[in-house]
Amino acid sequence: MEIMKIAVFISGNGSNLQSLIDKANSPNCSYEISCVISNNPNAFGLKRAQKSNIDSIIVNHKDFKNREDFDLEIENRLKNIDFDLIVLAGFMRILGKNLVKKYSNKIINLHQILLFQLALLYRLPQEQIQAE
Repeated sequence: MEIMKIAVFISGNGSNLQSLIDKANSPNCSYEISCVISNNPNAFGLKRAQKSNIDSIIVNHKDFKNREDFDLEIENRLKNIDFDLIVLAGFMRILGKNLVKKYSNKIINLHQILLFQLALLYRLPQEQIQAE
């Protein structure tokens, strides 16, 4: 089985990251976490990554004059990371259209509200929508 390498973007507590870490540590998981990128140097999720020996990168959006410069720094950092997929897991910054376009086939957004909306739409039991 080929293992997918993911770069996880976070901004805060990292509860979605923790779910991804827990699953990555289980047998037969189809992915591994290459790194965690955060725009918030105080994000608790960075501690979660450190505890699991996952490389972390901080790109603080407050250090940049505009979104374009922030996006360029993200892009430059991604050049040095071996990854197949970017997972936005509670990343609270809007990425610019050029960055999103560049990685359009390599980026997904995890947002719990989407799971609950799907559950309501299809009337799924709660246990079926919990992240593995």
